[in-house]
Amino acid sequence: MTGTNIALSSLPTGRVRVGVLGAAGYTGGELIRLLLNHPEVEIVFANSESNAGNLVSDVHEGLIGDTELRFTNAMPFDEVDVLFFCFGHGKSEAFLKEHTIPENVRIIDLAQDFRIKGEHDYVYGLPEINKGEIVKAQHVANPGCFATAIQLALLPAAKMDLLTEDVAVNAITGSTGAGQKPGATTHFSWRNNNLSIYKPFQHQHIAEIRQSLTQVQGHLEVSIDFIPYRGDFARGIFCTAVIKTEVPADDIIEAYKAFYADAAFTHYADKSLDLKQVVNTNKALVHCEKYGNKLLVTSCIDNLLKGAVGQAVQNMNLMFGIDETAGLLLKASAF
Repeated sequence: MTGTNIALSSLPTGRVRVGVLGAAGYTGGELIRLLLNHPEVEIVFANSESNAGNLVSDVHEGLIGDTELRFTNAMPFDEVDVLFFCFGHGKSEAFLKEHTIPENVRIIDLAQDFRIKGEHDYVYGLPEINKGEIVKAQHVANPGCFATAIQLALLPAAKMDLLTEDVAVNAITGSTGAGQKPGATTHFSWRNNNLSIYKPFQHQHIAEIRQSLTQVQGHLEVSIDFIPYRGDFARGIFCTAVIKTEVPADDIIEAYKAFYADAAFTHYADKSLDLKQVVNTNKALVHCEKYGNKLLVTSCIDNLLKGAVGQAVQNMNLMFGIDETAGLLLKASAF
């Protein structure tokens, strides 16, 4: 069900009351960090079955001294205005089949369960193209991290109808993109000083990337040839895309700047990018260079923020009529 925008002044406490499900993982911890410092939010509960009763700061140790909040196995849905689902992929849909959420409670799902349009009312939460729908949404499907970086690199080109030949995309992500639970490819001794690819041409984010590019360009008959890399750093995504086009560089750059002129966090940069410019921020940076008939587009984001919970809070702000940047004016870890 699609709701109308709720003015902040109409909320019972004057603040947005939040519940976090799956609060013990990386995304849950980063979300709590942002919400604790959000001027218009009250965290009602942080749910974790395995950590119930423990201090949040005992698990997310970066929050020591910031909060006395404890994890709970309770889920008082009727006491919140919005729920953040920080589950693993595939668990959100199953959770909703087993639990009844009050119709007035909004949901922002950080998993991939509802990103592809279908028989549900979830709005795809990429503000750069769907802000008008997000503002009115009852339910939002937050975009994937790789998907966010790649879409922001390609959407202005799609607007110019430049995606008429196969697009080559390479992107490297930090180890936090694999989640908090240790695995063979996330263990420090394996990941450190190492580099590898995974799911070449078959990554799960390709479908949502194609969906958005089709939305903006009106058609998409070509392939998005995406090669994902595992990086030996903790956080961030650095993406390059190559598009074949005869359109002059100056025209393309002007179009990119115009496309993101009103975007709160996505900016065109006139200089080559560095990943450190965006780590620990909700920013996305995009840069273009032309080499003959090849357009090289570079983009970078923090995978946990603009690629996950930062964008989720941005969506919450839009849904509740709050300043879009509230709680998200973060300084990059540039040094």
